[in-house]
Amino acid sequence: MTSTSTSTSTAAIQRVATTPDWYEPYRISQAIRAGGLIFVSGQAGFEEDGRTVEGGFLEQGRQAFRNVERVLAEAGATFADVVKVGIFVRNMAANLDDVIVLREEFLSRPYPADTLLEVSSLAQPDWLIEVEVTALDR
Repeated sequence: MTSTSTSTSTAAIQRVATTPDWYEPYRISQAIRAGGLIFVSGQAGFEEDGRTVEGGFLEQGRQAFRNVERVLAEAGATFADVVKVGIFVRNMAANLDDVIVLREEFLSRPYPADTLLEVSSLAQPDWLIEVEVTALDR
């Protein structure tokens, strides 16, 4: 695990990153550990080399959740530790049923709190979904 700690007057902040760290060139942490929580940055449907997976929304969504899972594992957590999910989609009407499928595949009861938003664009023009989570740091 790659980690960098920063102490503030209230808490220590630790960076969590996988190897390779696909977010380093963008000056973004894959996750931050602070205050008993793990905050995982938005993950999209891309491979380690940065290529967007083929196959449409559901395949991109599965890869986004697998990317989240990988970052959580690097922090010593799993989806069972997740308390909040944020899902950003480019087309809510076309993809709501697939979002429910993804939630069922990767999350379990008690389901975490969740925010689902439609956005006009994501960081790459071919991205259809992005997923972020907050998890307990056990």
